[in-house]
Amino acid sequence: MTTTTLSLGAALNAGLRRALEHDRKVVIMGEDVGRLGGVFRVTDTLQKDFGDNRVIDTPLAESGIIGAAFGMALRGYRPVCEIQFDGFVYPAFDQIVSQVAKIHYRTQGRVTAPLTIRIPYGGGIGAVEHHSESPEAYFAHTAGLRVVTPSNPADAFHMIQQSVAADDPVVFFEPKRRYWDKAEFDVDAEPDLPLHRARVAREGTDATIVAYGSVVPTALSAAAIAADEGHSLEVIDLRSLSPIDFDTIEESVRKTGRLVVAHEASTFLGLGAEIAARISERCFYQLDAPVLRVGGFDVPYPPAKLELHHLPDADRLLDAVDRSLAA
Repeated sequence: MTTTTLSLGAALNAGLRRALEHDRKVVIMGEDVGRLGGVFRVTDTLQKDFGDNRVIDTPLAESGIIGAAFGMALRGYRPVCEIQFDGFVYPAFDQIVSQVAKIHYRTQGRVTAPLTIRIPYGGGIGAVEHHSESPEAYFAHTAGLRVVTPSNPADAFHMIQQSVAADDPVVFFEPKRRYWDKAEFDVDAEPDLPLHRARVAREGTDATIVAYGSVVPTALSAAAIAADEGHSLEVIDLRSLSPIDFDTIEESVRKTGRLVVAHEASTFLGLGAEIAARISERCFYQLDAPVLRVGGFDVPYPPAKLELHHLPDADRLLDAVDRSLAA
């Protein structure tokens, strides 16, 4: 066993390094990913070690980055594109949802697009406008895309490699306020879950909290506080936003009878709405209370000095749990 302690950002770097070593068709491209190593240094030293023909600094043109990568994917390469910040992805939105997502269906399965699109997302770092968005629902709504997000270094290390190896296009959301969270894990172990499976991060019996990305540590903190108050909360780390592992959620809810879904994105028409609807259908007779959602408010992302009021915290999660338990 080869254990090491890495931050989430460093784990992504190590995972990308493994992917580059494993397959010469893997290339990394994006704005400042080479000499600078990316805004968050996720690709640091990779251009030095693998050359500028495999770690490519591109012009400031997101549509061009994705369009070029799409063409490379059709020619047998496995491009990994970085969008510097979540709010910068929209110039590439048409390429992603109209071209990348549809080519497999349009060609009746004859053509694949093994393309990974990395997007740092979410708030909590005191950034300026357009740097703290949570646009995951746009992409999860689009058939033909896999959408995933890790919440911890071990998953970041394994999931980025699984994404690069997939023959489907993958939108890989990286929770930027967790880039510096550290954990110890075995870098030589095989991943214990396939890319589309959720993980039970903490077992419990009284209520289930489903979260993903940056909110998973918040949910675990809420569960620890609840335990001190005599309540046992199960926490599920969704990991995959499309497809969603409803079977794991259903199994938990059939045990606990209650469900709270949490994410940073606006509660209105967010991922929590789909989960609430689907679990209400599948577990109607096992639910002891309505499914509740905790998320960002239905406003444009606020200025940095107000963002902590906008982001779900343990208190807001525990308030929803209390309302569920009182129902």
